[in-house]
Amino acid sequence: MTDTAPHRTTLDRSAPAPLGDGPVRIGLLGGGNIARAHLRGYAALGDAARLTAIADTDAETLALRTAETGATGYTDFLELIEDPEIDAVDICLPHHLHHRAIVAAAAAGKHILCEKPLCLTAEEARSVRVAVERAGVTLMCAHNKLFLPAVAQAKELVDSGALGTIYGVRTTDEFFNDFDPSTMGWRAHAATSGGGEFIDTGYHPTYLMLHLSGARPAGVFAMLSTHRLRFMEGEDSAQVLVRFDNGSVGQLATSWAYHKAPGTERFSVVGEKGSLSSDGTTLRVILRDSEAELVYAHRPTDPFAAEIADFVECLRTGRRPLHTHVEGIDVLSIILAAYRSGESGVLEAVETI
Repeated sequence: MTDTAPHRTTLDRSAPAPLGDGPVRIGLLGGGNIARAHLRGYAALGDAARLTAIADTDAETLALRTAETGATGYTDFLELIEDPEIDAVDICLPHHLHHRAIVAAAAAGKHILCEKPLCLTAEEARSVRVAVERAGVTLMCAHNKLFLPAVAQAKELVDSGALGTIYGVRTTDEFFNDFDPSTMGWRAHAATSGGGEFIDTGYHPTYLMLHLSGARPAGVFAMLSTHRLRFMEGEDSAQVLVRFDNGSVGQLATSWAYHKAPGTERFSVVGEKGSLSSDGTTLRVILRDSEAELVYAHRPTDPFAAEIADFVECLRTGRRPLHTHVEGIDVLSIILAAYRSGESGVLEAVETI
C-alpha cells in the first residue's frame, strides 16, 4: 500500500537514514521452521546482507543454525538485540513474543522485519507504534504474499485507475492442515497464538485484501468456525466481511480444515471499469470496454526471498517498505474486530489504534 492513507498519531515522521552500500548485518530471532525460508532469502543476497547472529532457546536448533550460517549464537533474543554488531533484527518468534522483541529492538535502535502477526492486542499495537516512531527505525511487516508478481501487477492496475472505483476485493487462503495435538505446539493455545487460524494463516488474505483495497478498514462482520481441529482453543476456519472507508467491501475465506474448492481464486478485485482475478500466478483482467480477456502468466517465485531482498534494499536506501507497522496495525485491527464480531454476531466497528 502506498503511504497516502491518513496516519494516526505519530511521534516522529522522519525517514530513517539509509545504511548505505555496506552489508546489512542481520540478527535472526528464532531459528524454527519459518526461519528456514528467511535464511534462503539472505543466502541469495550475497554481499548485500550478512547474517551475524541467531537466537533460539532450543539448544539443538541453535547449534544447527549457527553451524549452517557461521553466525554467533544466543539463547536469549534480548541479548542478541543489544549486540552492537547488528543493524537489524528479523523476528521469527512465536506470536506472543513479537511485541516484546519489537519494543526492545526499537529501543536499541535496530531496524525490524517482523513475521506475522505484528502483535496480538490493541494495547500491544499502541506500544509498538510509540516505540517504532519514537526510535525512528524502520519496521517492515513480513507480508510475503505482496511480493508475488501477480499481486504486484494487480496492485499497479488498481492504483493506475484501470478498474476505476473499487467496489469489492475477495481473498482466499484455504488448505487441509494435518496438525494434531502432538505437532501443533504453541499454535494450539490462544495465549501464545493470539486466537486460531484467522490470526495465523488467515493473516495473509487479510493483509492482501487491505493492500488491494487501498483503504482503511471501518467495520467487520465475521463467522468463525471449528470444523475439524477441535483440540485447538481457537477457530480453524473464518469467513469475514470488511467495510472499508472508501465504500468498498472485502470478502475473505480462510481455513485449515479443508482444501479450497477447484477454481477458487487466490484474490479478485471488482471495480466500475472491470475486474481482475488470480490463482496467485496467472493474472486475468477483463475491462468493460474490451471484449478480450487479458491474461498475464508469471513464473513461480519465492516470495520470501523477494521480501528479504526488499527489506535489505529499504534499509540501504531509506525507502519506505510496502507495509510498515502502520499497515500491520490495520491488519490486526481487522482481526480483532472479527474476533469481537464472532462472539457478538453483529457488525463490529474497527477500533482506532
